[in-house]
Amino acid sequence: MQDGKRRTNKERSETTRAALLEAARRLFIEHSYAGTGTPELVAAAEVTRGALYHHFADKQALFRAVVEAESRTVAEEIERAAPEDLPPLDALIQGGEAFLAAMAVPGRTRLLLIDAPAVLGRRELDAIDALHGGRTLREGLDAAMRMNALRALPLDATAQLLGAAYDRAALAIEGGADPAAWRVVLKALIDGLAAAPA
Repeated sequence: MQDGKRRTNKERSETTRAALLEAARRLFIEHSYAGTGTPELVAAAEVTRGALYHHFADKQALFRAVVEAESRTVAEEIERAAPEDLPPLDALIQGGEAFLAAMAVPGRTRLLLIDAPAVLGRRELDAIDALHGGRTLREGLDAAMRMNALRALPLDATAQLLGAAYDRAALAIEGGADPAAWRVVLKALIDGLAAAPA
């Protein structure tokens, strides 16, 4: 009870959903999607199996919700690091740095870059990314091209290739590679896309 008032059904439902998402995130990171069963999920969330299926059609739907929440968090961190008043190339570089920092959260790289494509498929993951991290990169590239800070190139292809480079960097860094080396190359990639001075 809050301040002597009973919680509404909506509040109880939101609390249950949040508990499921929190428990699922932790278990999917600790044990992977394949290594996590629904009995462990409901036990960790301290809810019934019926509550799980009330909120999510199945384990994969719960996993998708976790991936979406993590992707949203990454995008928010990128947007905080690269405000609109930054010069376009600086915004791209700062956004890229923020992406790498966000992906350094333990377990996030495996969750988003290894398990998510395997469980959800590339098309579904691309749709999620288009709403979040991929969206921030595409918007940054578009702004830079419109301001003639970057060469005019096919936007979607540029965003996908640069995004893949950042994903590969996150995987390498999580695997123990030197982050400074990857940052130098990523900055060189962006610098190489810069428009020639007039």
